[in-house]
This record gives sequence, C-alpha cells and structure tokens, in this order.
Amino acid sequence: MIKIQKRNSSSSLIFYLSPIVAILLTLFFGSLIFLFLDLSPIESFKIFFIGPISNWYGLSELLVKASPLALIALGLSYCFKNNIYNIGAEGQLTMGALFGGGVGLFFYDSNSIFLLPTMILFGSIGGAFWASIPAILKTNFNTNEILSSLMLTYIALLILDYFVVGPWKDPTGYGLPKSRPFSDAGRLPVLVDGFRAHIGVYFTIIIAALSYFIFNKTLFGFKLRVTGFSSRASKYAGFRNDNLIIYTFLISGACAGLAGIFEVSGPIGQLYRDISPNYGFTAIIVAFLGRLNPIGIIISSLLIALTYLGAEDAQLFLKIPSAVGFVFQGLVLFFLLGADFLNKYRVLLK
Repeated sequence: MIKIQKRNSSSSLIFYLSPIVAILLTLFFGSLIFLFLDLSPIESFKIFFIGPISNWYGLSELLVKASPLALIALGLSYCFKNNIYNIGAEGQLTMGALFGGGVGLFFYDSNSIFLLPTMILFGSIGGAFWASIPAILKTNFNTNEILSSLMLTYIALLILDYFVVGPWKDPTGYGLPKSRPFSDAGRLPVLVDGFRAHIGVYFTIIIAALSYFIFNKTLFGFKLRVTGFSSRASKYAGFRNDNLIIYTFLISGACAGLAGIFEVSGPIGQLYRDISPNYGFTAIIVAFLGRLNPIGIIISSLLIALTYLGAEDAQLFLKIPSAVGFVFQGLVLFFLLGADFLNKYRVLLK
C-alpha cells in the first residue's frame, strides 16, 4: 500500500537543485530514447546540443528563440508568484502580434521613426487587453483562470486566422494566408548584419533586470511573495488580492504581447497563421525551470531554446521527427514537477 505524507518542511536547497536533477534525468532517459532508435547517444547529443551553436549564426538563432521564451516566462512569473496560473500566454502573444502588426499594416508605406515604437506599444496593449479578460472573470466571478486563459488562446488564433485570410491578406501574395510585409520602419533592427538576432534581446534583458528589482526591492514584489505563500496572511496584512490578480495578469499579458510583436516585426516581418511554435506554452516550462527567478529564467530560456534548434538539426542529420524536441521539453517538466512533489511529500510503502 502506498501512502503520501506531507513533509513538515521542504528543503530550499533541493528546490534550487531540482532543475539540475531534472536536466540530468532528461539526458539519461533521452539517451535511452536514442538507443531505442538505434542511434549513438553521444553522437546524437552532439548533434542535438552542440551542433546548433557551433558557429556565430547558430548562436544568433539561439537568441532569436530564447528571447521570446524568456520574455513570456518573465511575465508569467508575476502570475505564478501570486499563485495565479495564466496558461493563455500563447493567445496573448497572438493578440500582441495582431495589435502591433495591425498598426504596421495600416501604415505599411510609412517611413516614420515613430512607427516601430507605436507598434511595440500597441503590441504590449494587445497582450495586456487579452490577459485582462481572465483577470476580470477571476476577480468578479471567481472563474477558473486556467480554463479561461487557455480557451481564449484558441479564440485569439482564430481571430488571427480570420485577418490573414480576410481583410489583411496580402493582395500580391497569390492567395496565401499572410499579410503584406511590414515597411522597413516597422522592422526591428538586427544586432549584427547578416544575423537574425534583433534588439528585442535588449528589451528582454532590461525587463529581466527590472523584474529582479521589483521582486526583491519593492513593496509590490513583497506582496506577491506573501500572497504566494499564504492568501490568508495576505488578507490579514490588508493586501487587496483582486488588485494583485489584475496587475499580474496585465504585466504577464503585456510581456507576452511584446514577444508577439517582436516576433512578427523581427524574424518574420509580416503576419501569418503560424507566428509562434508554441512559445506561450513552452515558456511555462522556462518559468518553472528558472524557479521564477529572472536570472534563472534567462538561463533556462537558453536551454529550452536549444531544444528547438537541436530538434531541427536532429530531423536533418539523424532523420528523426523534430517533435523529439518537445519530448525533451516534456521530460524536463515531468522530472521537475516530480522533484518538487517529492520535496513537499514523502511516499511511504506499507
């Protein structure tokens, strides 16, 4: 008979070491998967994790993938610290791309220096607007924010689909479901000519530094920590939990919206159906793997971004499906949650 017993206290050391344990277990079971596929684990891991960043172009692509993941995860960390689970970042990313991209399409022939800042502003507004819906439903009707934010994701994707096959479809695009390209004034400048990494990386670093300051040096960050530990203690201290829910959702949505507009005004340069390879969902793994710490999130975003690049190389050189990247992401999350569970509970065999 198996009995689950809650521990008197959890170990903070294990809490911070568990991501490393999760990664090591993922590598171990990943090697078993490669063996099952009759592939050499050493050679496969070399192709998967080292090959993609063995040159400057690969490092640039790593930043392209890691930047939106980190940006979204930083926003999600505000909600998660408040024990509010925003699962709809993918939809908020999509609405950020729609709001900001809509400005770029409306002024597609403009060369104004104010076009890109306006697109970025509207991108953050779009994400925050979409995140405000589950926040309002939660605070006014006690609606489950997990379900409402998740369902809104599919609505956002359908809205995007409507615009790219309808009113915003490129008139010279041969009927393909995509918008016309943004003007040069609506594109993010790249960091180095010939590479795709853009100034969105700077925004991510700035927001990470700002988040670190907020979490550790401000009253707002203190309120998030207290509410995360105990909602009853938060109410006893006089904190207004409804306001915290609204604020954290707005911040989370704005960050996801920024990731969306950076994606379409950076590497893509236009709107079309598949603007995100599930960044909004993958960022949840990034946030928890980084322990909701801005520095940890930056590191974990680089690691998870590497699985995207490695999956592409694995498909090309190992002749295996690129979905193997999602397998690695899932294994990391599985073992991380397992380690956290065992840190809080002990399993007794009777």
